[in-house]
Amino acid sequence: MDAFFHGDMVALILAGAVATFLTRIGGYWLVMRMKTIPPRLEAALNAVPAAVLTTLVAPAFFTGGPDVQVAMAAALIASLRLSVLPMLAIGWCAVMLMRYAFGT
Repeated sequence: MDAFFHGDMVALILAGAVATFLTRIGGYWLVMRMKTIPPRLEAALNAVPAAVLTTLVAPAFFTGGPDVQVAMAAALIASLRLSVLPMLAIGWCAVMLMRYAFGT
């Protein structure tokens, strides 16, 4: 568990939180100043939180073991068809099965 709380990981999480907050506030400020929002700008603003979330998931995928990578892949595939709770359950089951099978 200590491996998760490295200073770099905490800094990355905090930076992601600040970036998300600033993009939300910036989007709100922009909307208040404009009479209408162009469709391309609206699409760009909608994509920002997903990009910030990626900065939180990518390090775990690349520094985690095969159990984490398989669980994330299973959760990604499940997310294409299922809602959030079943997707989380599938990812959790996948990582637990990998850890049980390979003893990691």
